[in-house]
Amino acid sequence: MTWLRQHGPTLAVEAIVNLVGPIIIYNLVHDRHGDVAALLASSVPPLLWSIVELVRRGRIDALSVMVLAGIVLSLVAMAGGGSAKFLQLREKLVTFLIALAFLGSAAIGRPLIGPLARATVARESAEALAQFDEARGAGRLNRMIMVMTLAWGFGLLADFLVSVVLIETLSVGQYLVVGPIVGYVTIGGLTLWTVLYRRLRARGKLTNPPRNGEGDRPQGGGGALPPEAAQR
Repeated sequence: MTWLRQHGPTLAVEAIVNLVGPIIIYNLVHDRHGDVAALLASSVPPLLWSIVELVRRGRIDALSVMVLAGIVLSLVAMAGGGSAKFLQLREKLVTFLIALAFLGSAAIGRPLIGPLARATVARESAEALAQFDEARGAGRLNRMIMVMTLAWGFGLLADFLVSVVLIETLSVGQYLVVGPIVGYVTIGGLTLWTVLYRRLRARGKLTNPPRNGEGDRPQGGGGALPPEAAQR
């Protein structure tokens, strides 16, 4: 309840900007200018919201870079021309590329959750950051980091595939309503899973004892927090 009281107003504004705003703008522009122009106009509120959130954080770190990359890719998608459905597909490529970033980082043994989590912890306090770095250096977080990175990678990939099917089967206006809901359900579900997974690990219910002392060896990665909103 404390978290909801603290973040509830921001979430409400975000829902209006990213869900209600685009629908209203699309309907206002569509009749006079057609699907493509209406879709481009409806993309402005979410992009502006992302930029405002980036500025509000007041610093450039791994999480901010991810948000900025999403903004740039979305702008590139809008600038490419083509039909409205093709524009929607290109915009969804942002999710696909982020999913590939998670999965690719896991494949090379440097899971992306690590720097994202460290950036989040760094905002809390120097003490929290020191504790985080100590746990990461001892290798105690590595398995959890890898599991989280894979979960977010495959979750975002599933979101992309479902969205492609919806874009092909729904009208432009219908997808404008359904698409963001699918995105929020995906991000919300992954975030909830991440919180529960962290709590279980913290209680020792999912802890696997290190073998042959490997828990004491420094390894790559780090972090135990979700990459917040990345994709909208």
